[in-house]
Amino acid sequence: MSNWVEVCATDEIDEEDVIRFDHAGRTFAVYRSPDDEFFATEGLCTHEKIHLADGLVMDDIIECPKHNGRFSYKTGEAKGAPVCINLKTYPVKVEAGSVFISLA
Repeated sequence: MSNWVEVCATDEIDEEDVIRFDHAGRTFAVYRSPDDEFFATEGLCTHEKIHLADGLVMDDIIECPKHNGRFSYKTGEAKGAPVCINLKTYPVKVEAGSVFISLA
């Protein structure tokens, strides 16, 4: 059974940007692609536990603000040193102008 949680309105995330979302003691990062799709990952870098929402988003990559580790925000795949552990990703849906993520 899915546990969908409302994150924000779609217009609160700019194209090719990321926001931080905290829920139940966990941090998530929610992204808006240039194609107007939404994605969600865990919100902390797997290398140093730095908030990814403070990083740079370009194409489908989020770059950690501390050591420039890069991840695909679409798949969670670690894209190069110093990160070597993938990010967990979460299902996203958009309904009535709001973005939801599934925490199940």
